Amino acid sequence: MVMLQPFFKQRNIMIGRDAFFNLLAKNKLLVRRKKRSVHTTDSKHFFYRYPNLVKDFTPMHAHELWVADITYIPLKDHRFAYLYLLTDAYSRKIVGFHVSDNMRVDSAVIALQKALDQKPADAIVIHHSDRGMQYCSNEYVKLLKEHFALISMTENGDPYENAMAERVNGILKTELIAESYSDVREAMQHITRCITVYNYRRVHSSINYQIPHHVHLQKGPQIKRWKNYYKPRQQKRDELLETHNRQPHKKNL
Repeated sequence: MVMLQPFFKQRNIMIGRDAFFNLLAKNKLLVRRKKRSVHTTDSKHFFYRYPNLVKDFTPMHAHELWVADITYIPLKDHRFAYLYLLTDAYSRKIVGFHVSDNMRVDSAVIALQKALDQKPADAIVIHHSDRGMQYCSNEYVKLLKEHFALISMTENGDPYENAMAERVNGILKTELIAESYSDVREAMQHITRCITVYNYRRVHSSINYQIPHHVHLQKGPQIKRWKNYYKPRQQKRDELLETHNRQPHKKNL
C-alpha cells in the first residue's frame, strides 16, 4: 500500500488502507498462503526440548532474538528442496539461510553458522524455533552454546508460538519465490536473490513500513502497522453459528 502511493497520487486516486484491502478482498486479489502439503517438523525424537523463553518478549535491537524455521520448496518430478531460515525478530531481516535437498542436521547448521558469522561477539541472542529434531540435535545445540546463545522452543506445537517465522515463510513463498524449480542449484540461486530483495528493498508492515536492513541498524521500539485482513478460523465458525441460530427452524411434525 505504501509503495503504491506515488501511483495513486499521479492518478488522483484517494483511498484508505482498509478500503483498499476490502477492494482487493472483494475481487479475490489478496494473496493467500497455500496449504502445506509437506511436513518439515519431526518432534518425535529423544533429544531434550527447551522451554519457551520468548512469551510476551519484545526485542529492542538486532541480534537479541532470532526465529528459525524450515519450509519446503517444490522441485520438478514431485521432489522437494528445503529452505532453512533464521530471521532477526527485531528487524525482520533474514540473517541466515540455506537451501538443501535434505532435512539433515548439517543443513540446519549451515544456515545457523551464516547467522552466527554476522552476530557481534558480545551479543547474547535468544534462538527460538519449533521442537524439530534439527534444532534439538546435539550438533546444533552445541554450536548455539559455543556462541553463548539462549535456546527457546515452542511448547505446544502451535504455529502461533513461532508466528514470525511462519510469516516470513509466507511472504517469501507467496511474493518472491517461484512455484517450483528444476533443481536445488537453481532454487538456491534464485532464492538468494529473493532474500536480497526481501532484506534490502521490500518494506515490512510489522516494522512501520520500513526496510529490514534499515531497521537492523536501529534501536528502540518499532511501530507495528500490520493488520490481518483474513478472519481467523474460529471467528468464521462463530459468525456462521450465529447466522445459523438466527435463522427460523422448522418444527418437527
